[in-house]
Amino acid sequence: MAHPAENIVEDHMAQASDRRSADQIRKDLHAARARMSANVEGLVREVHPKAVKQRAVDDVKSFARTELDNAKSTVIDDDGLRTDRLAIVAGVLVGTVIALVAVRRMVSKVRRRS
Repeated sequence: MAHPAENIVEDHMAQASDRRSADQIRKDLHAARARMSANVEGLVREVHPKAVKQRAVDDVKSFARTELDNAKSTVIDDDGLRTDRLAIVAGVLVGTVIALVAVRRMVSKVRRRS
């Protein structure tokens, strides 16, 4: 059994189509085709590989900008450079370099023994 709203729509469509002339029906069909064509063209543009690639590139650039701004805000504030934060970063970098050098020396000693 059909839903009452469907019956109302069907009755209205039947009445509307009875009142439309052949020329009006042609115009309606032309307008519907134009809308459908525009929708399909828009969909093709949206899923085209170049468009997908460009959106991905834009998303990555936006993410990188945001992260860079966040990183800057940890070492730069309204008063200038935050030396306490810079000292921490410098300490981490020096510690990393020392650790890498130590690991490299240990690996080279092990290789020489084998």
